[in-house]
Amino acid sequence: MDLSIVIVSWNVKELLKENLKAIYDNTQNVDFEVFVVDNDSHDNTAEMIKKDFQQVRLIENNFNAGFAKANNQAIKKSQGKLVLLLNPDMQVLPGTLEKMVEWMKQDKKAGVVGCRLIDENKKTVPHVRRFPTFFDQLMIILKVPHLFPFVLNKYLMKDFDYDKETEVDSIRGAFFMIKREVIEKVGEMDEQYFLWFEEVDYCKQVKKAGFKIMYNPEVRCINHTGKSFSQVKRTTTQKYFRDSMLKYFKKWHPAWQYYILKITWPIGILISKIKK
Repeated sequence: MDLSIVIVSWNVKELLKENLKAIYDNTQNVDFEVFVVDNDSHDNTAEMIKKDFQQVRLIENNFNAGFAKANNQAIKKSQGKLVLLLNPDMQVLPGTLEKMVEWMKQDKKAGVVGCRLIDENKKTVPHVRRFPTFFDQLMIILKVPHLFPFVLNKYLMKDFDYDKETEVDSIRGAFFMIKREVIEKVGEMDEQYFLWFEEVDYCKQVKKAGFKIMYNPEVRCINHTGKSFSQVKRTTTQKYFRDSMLKYFKKWHPAWQYYILKITWPIGILISKIKK
């Protein structure tokens, strides 16, 4: 099988329905399977899939397993030479998957690849990042970019050319294609992350194993950004971000950086309250 598509969904039934319809309507000449891992949605997502997309391999969780664990559930069952992690608020265009599958066959050292993400107005969505550093994450905690946005220019790669095929540090997990040989060598996603930093962590592991992370501008996919996030309280998403950031730094960076970031978080919370 050429491709296994894995979609983790949580209470975005209508967007997921459009996502699946686009996959089946716009994909030809690729032997593929689709998994949907539903993280205990309460909007009848599972019922919709059983009724309208019986060819989908549905995994129903009775709890919210998060992004990494849910993806791993499907990856373990997948058979494709390539695995695509695809957010439910994405919409593939005609030829998207065919072009990416063919491109991955040509680049022998590419382990993970992302495409050009565009919004509903066909504008490019910036999403390529450098690996997080102590400085840029400390700036985020202390809310410095609210006053001086330029401090994150390097981290956010503000000068990145989205028209050029490039090897990068990391790409967004919204469209995240992985070669099977990478999974066999690196393993699955680190399940200590509930949300955020799991794809950054995986890119780090992939590079360490000697593969490339690539950005391909010739392949496009529509990104209806943040629909699941909008359902969660900001305080909750901040907690997810904090926990994942600290786990990432504890795993990949010197201990002193982890501890300084950890003790700085209450200061960042205080700054947020003062600003309000």
